[in-house]
Order: sequence, then C-alpha cells, then structure tokens
Amino acid sequence: MDDLVKVHGGGGYDSDFSDEDGQGESSQRGLKRKHEEEILQKPFQKGRHSKVAHRSLHSNEVDREEARNRRAHLISMNAFERHKKFVGDYILYYGGQMVDFKRSVAKDKTDLDVLRENHRFLWRDEDEEDMTWEKELAKKYYDKLFKEYCIADLSRYKENKFGFRWRTENEVVSGKGQFQCGNKHCEKEEGLKSWEVNFAYVEYGEKRNALVKLRLCPECSFKLNYHHKRKEVKAKPKTEMLLDQNQKPAKAKAKKKKRSSSHSKKHKHKKHRDRSTSSSSSEELQNSDKGNVTMA
Repeated sequence: MDDLVKVHGGGGYDSDFSDEDGQGESSQRGLKRKHEEEILQKPFQKGRHSKVAHRSLHSNEVDREEARNRRAHLISMNAFERHKKFVGDYILYYGGQMVDFKRSVAKDKTDLDVLRENHRFLWRDEDEEDMTWEKELAKKYYDKLFKEYCIADLSRYKENKFGFRWRTENEVVSGKGQFQCGNKHCEKEEGLKSWEVNFAYVEYGEKRNALVKLRLCPECSFKLNYHHKRKEVKAKPKTEMLLDQNQKPAKAKAKKKKRSSSHSKKHKHKKHRDRSTSSSSSEELQNSDKGNVTMA
C-alpha cells in the first residue's frame, strides 16, 4: 500500500512538473509575439486593448458622440429655429404653455414705418445734422426721387387743402405727372397745363414753403384754382427765346456802361469836393496867419 501510494504520489508530481513547463513555454511564446508586434507597430498606429473596456469608458464615449451629433445639429439651424427648439425643450422638461413665450409685436416697425416717421419733403443742411440710421434711410429714399414735377392729391380741394409729393422712378418712366395729369386719381393726357404753386406745409412743428410745379388737365386745374388763381407757366416760343438770348448781352453792355458812367461821375464829384475842401482849408490858414500877425 505504501509503495502504491508512493508511486501514485510520484506520478502526481510528474504531472505538476509537465503543467509548469507548458505554462512557461506559452508565456515565452506570448512575450515573443508581443515583441514582434512592437517591432512591426507603426509610429501613428494606436495600441491594442489587451483587456475588455470598462463600462464607464464605454458610456463616456457614447456621451461624447451624442454631444458631437447634437452640436452639429444645432449649428445647422438658424437662430430662430434654434430658439424654437430651446423653448420646446424647456416646455417639455419644465412644463408651461407656448403662449407665454410669444414675442410682443406691438413695437415692431417695417422700413415703410421708418420712412413715414422720418420723411421730409425737402431736406436742408440743418436737417442732416445728428443723423441716425432712420434718418439716413429716409434721406437715401429722398435722393432717389425726381423733383421736377409733383404728384398732387386734390381730393380736399374745397377745403383749400392739397397734398404734394415727388415722383418715383416708375412714374417718370410711365410719364405720370408730366405727360399724364399730375392728379393722383386722374390719367388724362389731353389739354395739360403747367402750374407753379407755393406749397405751404408744416413739418415737425415748423412752417415751411416750397415752390413746386404741376401738370394738370382742365378739370384738375379748376380744382387747383377753386379758391384763388394760381400762376400758370407757359412755354415761350422759339422766336421769343432767341430774342431774349440776343437782348441779354445788349442789356448787359448797357448796364456796364451805366455803371462805368455813374462811377466816373462819382469820381469827378469826389475830386471836386476834395478841391473845394482844400481851397477852404488854405483860406482858413491864411486868415489865421493874418490874425496872428495883427495880434503881434
């Protein structure tokens, strides 16, 4: 029995030794393989994970990828869509109603509202001081208008109240106000007359006057002159224009002659006065000399 036990025990020892030899060989192979991989690894190549990644590392990577996608989604939106998304998320997580987040439109203004508030019929140098962006917008619109003829609103002609404004580019192209009646609600093209009107108006609490021209048909001309006669502008014929052009240089020469003659007369009169004053002063000196001699 003891021999058997010894033999069995010896056999057991032999098996343990063989296991240790196998583990040593496998470890040597693993080290050799690892050494070969280190040699063959490229400088920019990432190392392999020899072990399974931890759960926290996986969750961090997932969160980072989700944040990257969310950022790309927000960047692709414009400002208004981004605002709506944030408001929707707020209502979803914290509760509330969309009505509470609506913006008040009571103070909103369009470009037309700004033009109406800052428009001027005529801009002067004093008006261009302290320019704001609203005034600059109104001045830019004013510079685009055509200021030869006016468009009139004669709807309140019986009250002696008229409205005038300058023409736009489209009206100039269509001939409105020059080849068509300048009344806002009239489109007649026959029998037009030119009128010169002194337009008195109040602008920003200040009274102003402007001399404007109108082209109106007979009916609209009657409305314009309902209370008192306006000045009619008539075109001169070519013969009168030529005569005026020829008479202008003759009149200018006559004015120059008159000026030269008046200047020469004044000069002569001045010389005569100087001579008279000099003679009187010499007589006074002689008299004073005589008086001094007699007193001595």
